[in-house]
Amino acid sequence: MKKDNKKVIYWLLTGCLLIFIMVIVGGITRLTHSGLSISNYKLISGTIPPMNDVEWQQAFDLYKQYPEYQKLNNHFGLQDFKDIYFWEWLHRVIGRFIGLVFFLPFLYFLITKQLTKPTIKKSVVLLCLGAFQGFLGWYMVKSGLVNNPDVSHYRLSAHLTTAFLTFAYTFWVALDLMFPTKKEISKSFRNLIRFGLALLIIQIIYGAFVAGLDAGFIHNHWPMMNEGKFIHETVYIEQNPVYKNFIEGKSGVQFVHRTLAYIVVGFIIAIYLKSRKLILTIYQSRAINSLLIIVFIQFLLGVFTIILQVPVWLGVAHQIGAFFLLSAMTFTLHRFTK
Repeated sequence: MKKDNKKVIYWLLTGCLLIFIMVIVGGITRLTHSGLSISNYKLISGTIPPMNDVEWQQAFDLYKQYPEYQKLNNHFGLQDFKDIYFWEWLHRVIGRFIGLVFFLPFLYFLITKQLTKPTIKKSVVLLCLGAFQGFLGWYMVKSGLVNNPDVSHYRLSAHLTTAFLTFAYTFWVALDLMFPTKKEISKSFRNLIRFGLALLIIQIIYGAFVAGLDAGFIHNHWPMMNEGKFIHETVYIEQNPVYKNFIEGKSGVQFVHRTLAYIVVGFIIAIYLKSRKLILTIYQSRAINSLLIIVFIQFLLGVFTIILQVPVWLGVAHQIGAFFLLSAMTFTLHRFTK
């Protein structure tokens, strides 16, 4: 039987699509403040939501025992609770479904010997990343169940960034199978794209910091942080010592995210201009062009998200934009990698 066939590629791309959906639902869950509505974790029975009034009341009573209800949502009725419960439940169910979609076909392909040794190793890495992502999800939720009714922005960032990296690696493995032919490449140009990818990952981390700290709801002007101020004074005086402003302060974190946006755009423009001096294949040309288009769309989405004070649909659109930008960067790097 032919190894690493089209079925394997479709399996990997299906995984990419599901992770994409998972990230969208995760974004909605965060922006609707639904993430702490389910305060326990049951791998099997947790798949089924409350099915009658008694079960709903039990779930609501459990929610009432934790800080989010006691400090923020004590005005909630049962219907309000049901609304936020839905998004967190859907997010968890999709996570479980992704686990099955990755594990069961992998087992089938392994038993039927449809995978080469390199693909088996890469698939095991993917399964480990998926399991780690599930752990990080619960570890994140746990941080909001103690005293402060909000999750740690560090844990949120780890959870979101791992999802992005799992997607990128899954996409990369699929690309390895779709484009098996080796080619000569410009190592200096490849390294330039690698650096661009590293910058983008740092920007994604800071995007998660902004989301975790609700830092998008302040300084809602552009290009100035506030009228007449490109750098607001709270950027460097909100936290002590000073460096904490840029990892824990709302103003500082938003400032870094804004600044990195300019740097990422500028770097991708540099990649585009340098690529014009190379002889490109059709896929390389398409990859570079898509990268340039998507980064400008993503930049505009970020600007409007700030100006309009983070409406849910625009916040989700901005997160989707980051996903597409990472996809384009991953595809571009793959096409310029030997």
